[in-house]
Order: sequence, then structure tokens, then C-alpha cells
Amino acid sequence: MNIELILKESIHNAFNELFDHDLPVNDIKIQPTNKEFKGTHTFVTFQYLRISKRGPEETGNLIGEFLKNNSGIIEKFNIIKGFLNLELNDSTWLKVLESDFKDPFWQHDNKKNQKMMVEYSSPNTNKPLHLGHLRNNFLGYAVSNILEASGYDVQKVTLINDRGIHICKSMVAYQKFSNGETPESSGMKGDHLVGKYYVFFDKEYKKEVAELIEEGLSKEEAAKKAPILIEAQNILIKWEEKDEDTINLWKRLNGWVYDGFDVTYEDIGVSFDKIYYESEVYLLGKDIVEEGLRKGIFYKESDGSVWADMREEGLDKKLLLRADGTAVYMTQDLGTADLKYHNYPFNQSIYVVGNEQDYHFDMLFKILQKLERPYANNLHHLSYGMVDLPSGKMKSREGTVVDADDLVEEMILTAKAQTEELGKIDDFNENELNELYKILALGALKYFLLKIDPQKRMMFNPQDSIQFQGNTGPFIQYTYARISAIVRKANELEIDISRINIPPDMELHETEKELIMTINYYGREVEDAAAGYAPSIIANYCYELAKSYNRFYTEVSIFNVENNKIRDFRVILSYFAANTIKNGMSLLGIKVPERM
Repeated sequence: MNIELILKESIHNAFNELFDHDLPVNDIKIQPTNKEFKGTHTFVTFQYLRISKRGPEETGNLIGEFLKNNSGIIEKFNIIKGFLNLELNDSTWLKVLESDFKDPFWQHDNKKNQKMMVEYSSPNTNKPLHLGHLRNNFLGYAVSNILEASGYDVQKVTLINDRGIHICKSMVAYQKFSNGETPESSGMKGDHLVGKYYVFFDKEYKKEVAELIEEGLSKEEAAKKAPILIEAQNILIKWEEKDEDTINLWKRLNGWVYDGFDVTYEDIGVSFDKIYYESEVYLLGKDIVEEGLRKGIFYKESDGSVWADMREEGLDKKLLLRADGTAVYMTQDLGTADLKYHNYPFNQSIYVVGNEQDYHFDMLFKILQKLERPYANNLHHLSYGMVDLPSGKMKSREGTVVDADDLVEEMILTAKAQTEELGKIDDFNENELNELYKILALGALKYFLLKIDPQKRMMFNPQDSIQFQGNTGPFIQYTYARISAIVRKANELEIDISRINIPPDMELHETEKELIMTINYYGREVEDAAAGYAPSIIANYCYELAKSYNRFYTEVSIFNVENNKIRDFRVILSYFAANTIKNGMSLLGIKVPERM
């Protein structure tokens, strides 16, 4: 039941009747009423005064009286200056609930016949996933779910950066320092083992640079001439020449990393429809560079390096191929963009990448526009800010960033401590408790990282995120578990939810109206979140819905009422609120427990 459309059509009729003016329905704007005032929908009269030829309050009063007498859905109204605040009658709210319950938004067939590609995660195979990757993965996965719920055909992809100088650094350090260590012999996940040798490289490199400076080289010269760096550069050249030993070592280390990534992805509950590998696309990028040279879009320097001059586009010159012929990130991104469109001709492609890459993607999109790619104007960089942790809260196995595995493990321990402190878990067995701790931990982590606008840099405090009160995942999860207990009790009383009829003549409590209204907003919130690629809209909607339910639960009784029709109505209202919470949280990749 579309309340806004009914109101707009009624206001259209009011303008015809009262002011002899045919006001197009599409020109009528309805907004939510400010929470300080009574009402749910507000019509602002100021921009229509030239039509009514009256003051804002008189115009509002005339329209309000017309709606009250003719729309069939308005019980009361109030005027605050030029703001006409409307209150719906109880029978309308009951019809809204019945309509939503019989045809919930998440069951709609709302296909938009548009293809969306979302690329996220995109890790390097020289280290484990870290805290930044978590925000990236959760954003990409949630945006994909929201777009799908809004009717788009979505392809979730990742590009694994499995080649390049960073990989070669891990390779050379492994050759020099590993003594043949493997994940099995070390007891380490493969991604952590390879990351360990990337750290070894960095330590050795800094040591060699310091020694060269002591020998009289400048800092810049020493940074370029450190022997271990030259070894890594030589490995990169050997890799591009397909040297057999180099390729075998590369495959071995990357295989360990992929095994480690798979475990982490499964633990955090994200997945992909297709995986691209930089090693398979960078040559496509080289072909595009050659195309650009032929067309005079790119140019070659005297040393053989290839560049794009993007100064007319407000950017700078951009290296596309090094003098030795090896590829850079831009090379492979050009190749990947072409391949993705060839595989899946999208209407929009979204890159979920941190804001430190804003300039890179501005450059990439403009180069593709210059190359006249058919998809070049349909690319979007979903940029997000860094995530900080309170100092000393977390330790990293690698010593530089917080590993995703460490953070998830710490969150599970925190969830366990918080839950045990609250009690009420005596009837859980060990397996059920472990599952509950994981659901709460990941719910807290995902919700905290998703409730903030992605462009904002944020501070993640594990202890704050897992509280059972306030704007947190566990608060919403606890609300769902509370309603599940009500539904179980209704089942014990043999109340058949599927057979409950919503009575058209009930008198509603204010909290019931508010809860129905909030539930009814779900579809609108999904559409808004899809349009803005903004999971934060869904996260904060779920919080508002949980708050609305808890006000309802506090102020009215469900089972201790004499009238069974009222009891059954409140059960079905609770049940539908729970389903809406569950669906909203699932779009964020968050599970909700039946018991807590």
C-alpha cells in the first residue's frame, strides 16, 4: 500500500477543488514529519503559495481539511508555519500492515533489467587480509546484496594482485631465509607464512639501505641500490620471461596464500561470483597500451617507457609501461576493465577501493574515456576511509597492520566475555555457545564498520562495538532474539500466525502505529541504499526498527491481554518486525540468532 502516492493524488485533487489548479502528481513532494511534531507525513506549502494565493498556514489548513474529509486515510493534521503534518487513521495503518505482511518487499519481483558489477577485496598475495580489507569486503558484499534486493542483476568479483614487485619481495625473502618452511611445518596459515617473509624482506631492505648510506651513498641512491631490492626486480623480469623456477616458486607461495584467503573469506561470510587474477590480465593491458600508441593517445619516451599525457583532463602524466617493458598497476587495470565488460556487459561497474586510490581511479576512468571505451562513463569508485584502532588494542602477527584473522578471533573472545557477564546462557550447549559468540562477534564487527558513511575515516573500538545497548549489531540481534522468544511462546499457545486476520477496526496504540510505519519504510530504505551504494542507510534503519520495537514491547502487553484479537495482532506485528530485521541485517551480511 503506497501511502505517499495516495497522499499525492489526494493533494492533487485538493488543488483542483480548492484552487482550480491541475498540479501534476510528480511535482508534489511529501517528506517524513520532524520527530518533534505529531504526524508521519509532511507537505510543505511554501512553494505552492503562488497557486493558492494565500498565506502558508491558511493554505495548509485548507488542504488539511480537504484531506481529512476526502482522502479516507487522514485522521488529524496540524500546521507549523507552512508545514502541514498529517496523522493517518488507524484503519489505514492496519491496511498498511496487512499489505506489507501479504506482500513483503523482500519477496517483490522488482527486476530492473540492469547489470551491476561490484569489485571488492582485491588483496595482494604477499600478506594476509587486514582490518582495511574487512571494511572493503563488508562494504562490497553489502552493496551487492542491497543492489540485488533492489532488483539489479549483480556480479560480485575480486581481482587478486598476484604478480608485481610486492610479490617478488616475498619470493626473494623466502628463497634467502626460509630453509624450506611450509604451512604444515610451521603450523601457520599460508597467507600468514608468506606475509612473514614480506616483513623479513622489509627488515633486510632497511638494513641494507642503512649500510649503503654509511658507505657514503645518498638516501635516494641507497634506496635504489640495496642488493635485496635488485634481486626482487630481477625476479620480476624473470617472471615476465616465464623462467620455470621462478614461476614454480610463485605458484607455490600463491597457492598457500589462496588457501589462507579461502579460510578467512569463509569465516567472515563473504563470497565472489568470479575471481580475476592480475597475472592473467596484465598482458591485455599491454595490448591496450599498444592500441593507444597506434592511435596517438599515448606516447613513448626516449628510454622506451610509455605514458599518457592527461594534463588537459586536469591530471598529470601517467606511466603505463616501464622502460624495461614491465607493467604497472594502471596497465593491468586497463586490461581488467576491458575483460570484465567483455565477460559481463554491465550498466554500471563499482570499484570498492580505499580513498588513497582516488587519484588512480580518476586517472583510470579518464584514460578509458580517452580510449572511447563504451563502458567508460559507467564506472564508479566507491571510495572509503581508513579504519583506526585505539592504540594497543590489537596485536598483529606481522607487526605493521592488524590482521583480519586476529581481529575476528579477538572479537569472538570479547563476545564471549560480554555474553558470560550478562548470563542467561545456562541452557546452551558448547556448540551452540561457540556459534552464538561467532554470530555476535561478526555482527558487531560488520555493523560497526557499515553503519558509518563509507567516505568517513573511522575509529573502531572492539569493546564499544559489542555492547548490547546503543547503536550496535548485538542490540539489534538481541531485539530479534527477544521477538523469536515471543513467536516460540505463540507456537506453544497454538497461535497460528499464518491464519491470523488483521482486524480492520482495531484501535492502535501510538507505539503500534510507529512500528507499522517503520516496517513500511523498509522498501524505501533499500531503494535509497541501492541508489547511493550506502549500506549505512540499511544499518541505521535496522537500528531505528529495533528501537521502535523495544518501545512497543515496553509500553504494551502482548500475552497478558483479555482480548485474543489484540494478542494475536501484537504477535503478528512482532513476527513481521522480526522478519524485517532479519532481512535488513542479512543485506549487511549479518546473521541474527534465534536465542541469546
